[in-house]
Amino acid sequence: QVELAESGGGSVQAGGSLKLACTIIRSPWCMGWFRQAPGKEREAVASIDRDGKTRYSDSVKGRFSISRDSEKNTLYLQMDSLQPEDSAVYYCAASYLASCPLIRSDYPYWGQGTQVTVSS
Repeated sequence: QVELAESGGGSVQAGGSLKLACTIIRSPWCMGWFRQAPGKEREAVASIDRDGKTRYSDSVKGRFSISRDSEKNTLYLQMDSLQPEDSAVYYCAASYLASCPLIRSDYPYWGQGTQVTVSS
C-alpha cells in the first residue's frame, strides 16, 4: 500500500518561495503534485516519473520545480515567485502508470494535503 504525507506548507508574501515535501512509503513509478483552492476543482501542478522526466501545468511552468529523492523516499516541490492565485491546499499523489499524466483521475493514492497561502 502506498502512503504519502506532505509537509512544508505555510504563509508567504507574493514573490516569495516555499518548498513542499512528501514522504512516500512504497514509492511507485509516477509522483505528482496537485492543488485545490476554495470553490475550485483540484488541478494538476506537476508530475515526475522514476527516470526524472517532469511535466508542468502552464500556470506554474518556469516558477515551480518538482524533484524526487528515491533514497530518501521523498518528493519535493520548489515554488518560487509565488502569487496569491497559487494559494491552495497542495496534495501529493502517486500512480503506477507507465506515464505520468497531469490528470487527477489517473492517481489513486493521495496525501492529506498542506495549505499554502500567498498574500499580496
